[in-house]
Amino acid sequence: MVTPESIRLSIEGGLACEHLDVRGDGHHFDALVVSAAFAGLSRVKRHQLVYAALGDRMREEVHALSMQTLTPAEWAERRGG
Repeated sequence: MVTPESIRLSIEGGLACEHLDVRGDGHHFDALVVSAAFAGLSRVKRHQLVYAALGDRMREEVHALSMQTLTPAEWAERRGG
């Protein structure tokens, strides 16, 4: 079974993240991904970076992944700092 931890490790393995939180039930997952790599990119391009980090797992193991993709500045702003 796919776990939130295994998804987190896959994303971290392919994308430098300042913050990463993954939750889910084994089939459907929610991820908050904060990375400087997202600077200047559209939401679609940001999601493509995360999908690339997951590789074949996205097609074969993960049924649904909802993402928030933020730069460190956007994350700080949302947290009030």
